[in-house]
Amino acid sequence: MKWLKWIIAIISLLLVALGASVYFILYLSLPIYEGSTIADVKNTTVLERDAQGYLTVIAQNRNDAAFALGFTHAQERFFQMDLLRKNAAGELSELFGKRALEADISLRQHRFRTRAKEALTHFESDEISLLNNYTKGVNEGLDALAQKPFEYLLLGEAPTPWQNEDSLLVIYSMYLDLQGKLGKDDYAMTILKQQVEPNWYAFLQQHSDIWQSSIDNSYIPSVSLPDSPYPEILRKNLHACVSCTPKDATDIGSNNFAVSGHLTSHGGAILADDMHLGIRVPGTWFKAQLNWKEGNDTHQVTGLSLPGAPAIVVGSNKHIAWGFTNSTADWHDLIRLQLSDDKKRYLSADGWQDIKSVEEIIYVTKDKPHRINIEHTHWGPIVHFGKSEPFALRWTAYESDAVNFKLIKLEQLTRANDALKLAPEVGIPTQNLLVADKEGDIGWGLIGKIPKRNLPDLDTAQDWTNPELGWFGYIDENQQPLVLNPKSQRLWTANSRMIGDANYALIGNGGYDLGARAKQIEKRLFELENVDEKALHDIQLDNEALMLARWQQLLLTLLTDDIVKEHQLSEYKQHVLESSRFATTDAVGYTLVRAFRLKLIELQFAPLSALLEEYGAKAHDLKYSLETPMWTLLQHKRGDTLAFGYQSFDQLLLSALLQSKDELLNNNATLDKNRWGRLNQAKIVHPLSSAIPLLGKYLNMPNTELSGDSHMPRVQRASFGQSQRLVVSPSHEHLGILTIPAGQSGHPLSPFYQKDHHFWLNEIPLPFLPMEKKYQLRLQPRS
Repeated sequence: MKWLKWIIAIISLLLVALGASVYFILYLSLPIYEGSTIADVKNTTVLERDAQGYLTVIAQNRNDAAFALGFTHAQERFFQMDLLRKNAAGELSELFGKRALEADISLRQHRFRTRAKEALTHFESDEISLLNNYTKGVNEGLDALAQKPFEYLLLGEAPTPWQNEDSLLVIYSMYLDLQGKLGKDDYAMTILKQQVEPNWYAFLQQHSDIWQSSIDNSYIPSVSLPDSPYPEILRKNLHACVSCTPKDATDIGSNNFAVSGHLTSHGGAILADDMHLGIRVPGTWFKAQLNWKEGNDTHQVTGLSLPGAPAIVVGSNKHIAWGFTNSTADWHDLIRLQLSDDKKRYLSADGWQDIKSVEEIIYVTKDKPHRINIEHTHWGPIVHFGKSEPFALRWTAYESDAVNFKLIKLEQLTRANDALKLAPEVGIPTQNLLVADKEGDIGWGLIGKIPKRNLPDLDTAQDWTNPELGWFGYIDENQQPLVLNPKSQRLWTANSRMIGDANYALIGNGGYDLGARAKQIEKRLFELENVDEKALHDIQLDNEALMLARWQQLLLTLLTDDIVKEHQLSEYKQHVLESSRFATTDAVGYTLVRAFRLKLIELQFAPLSALLEEYGAKAHDLKYSLETPMWTLLQHKRGDTLAFGYQSFDQLLLSALLQSKDELLNNNATLDKNRWGRLNQAKIVHPLSSAIPLLGKYLNMPNTELSGDSHMPRVQRASFGQSQRLVVSPSHEHLGILTIPAGQSGHPLSPFYQKDHHFWLNEIPLPFLPMEKKYQLRLQPRS
């Protein structure tokens, strides 16, 4: 057996050597945290980090601050930046080979790299100067690493230098993330409108009955159940659907809310902002404070930056604080095309036009280049959905000034009203902007330009051959909707409809959230009288399931003694009674009520889902939740509206209960194991972790159980939710809060890789301002 011991010893030594080699290679690519290095700055610039890795830049001018931010972004997050630019440009195949080719073909239709280069020609000189310095900082930060970032070693590729246009591609990548329906919603609405009578179309696609929560107090009446028979096509369409799950909650969300100084002890307005995005490693945001001088003035701006861009995206400059949520309004339109017989021309308001074709080359690592032809009209690219007729896509992202860095002007504004006036100039995906200032004022507006449209319907594909129909530039800036200092002293947004009447007609609906989140935030704000930062942070963590309350009562009504006895549901009923009020990790009742509701909607509207899939559309792309029509059908229980195969609504309800229970038991053998936390476990992963045998899992955050869900302020799913939590009052930043889900660094050996995760997971607030300095790096000018 001695030989076996020798083999084991040799294998152990080899594993130790391999581990040491891997560690050494990783160690070489660590960022530089201390000491001094020569850099292309005008004056000595200092980079400080606290124990969490929170960056403080101390510079003598804003251009040097931009350089320092770029330097740090590259050292900590270059691979993340690279993915953002390549995603927008349709160049992922350069890193991942043929497995990314299909994605690149789809992305390349937007021609965002070409658009980015064109956009740069319209930048003002100070914007170009700032961007030049940021780009130089990125490339010097990358070059200063002793070894290229570890992700490139795994892929066998080399990082390519950053270019000015790449920072614009980062913004385009956010367009894709935040406005990514790309006509699919208009197409789904078009199919539904074609297939059912107008009164039933209006009934099925309507605003919420009880969850509207606009900041201008507007209300859109609910649509009554039509007297005419339920469309037969929605009862007996028996085509199987791959995805029968209808639209329920908005995938891209966020909350923000603010209170005026009249409600706070210190007299300053307070802003809370938690943007909801996909959560991964590293996270979306990078915490930074920039300090610089301009003449005799000293400036400081603190908050969250987006690696790849030189701005502080949300934060505070001591005078104003600002934050965003996705507006979820309608920023694209589908255009019906009339093609010539040879399919080479299309009819426009100016007569027949040639379809333009542009060849794009997709470079594929370890394979030959792939060439594609992109057909487009003067409105935008030609798109198809399944086997649909061709359409043209018009999108605000295609406009020449869709991207710019005028957001940086927020850094030096001093009043909320000034920020609202700036908003129309800023080139980002149009967001709900909330702003608070140290004088106590609060305001809401849409940041980004609003297209001036004349169309009979913003929800479905339209014919633009009439010269009076289409997009005609932008609305005047003085028409831009805004609210400043409302009488209630409170403002809130949560991706639902925020404005009505003529203002709503300007922006339409891009798939608004149901409104339960906004309504719950509104309720919580009006429960407060003396407000502080902790009170607003508590609202961010609110996981009460107010939206499910009526569904719980419906379920309990269904659970009669006879039903409970016949189907052995006593334990089920007890869980519903005891633990369905909150989406906490230990709540079984919440899981049961939630599953029952979703299964009921799925069963009732399965024919609708199948119908849409037949035409290459999906039910979850419809613009309105089916919550309201489902509830209305249950109140009337009219026989003709009953889903196919059921004799009564009571039978349908019982079937939804039993099917949802059985599906849960198939995954977890007993009811008590269906705790919400067990079903809602974190999957916060690094994009390459699955590619590394055995060790890859150590790149991910732990698979811990999570409280929260979709229709409540604490939005939290396995890999989607609060990408940050920020609460701050300008000039009272020392009282503020700022936490991110993972850590500052994308390097697994960095002390900052997971540093914020414990605090984010356990709802422990971290300070908004950087804490005591622990590391210092000095960037020294070359001359």
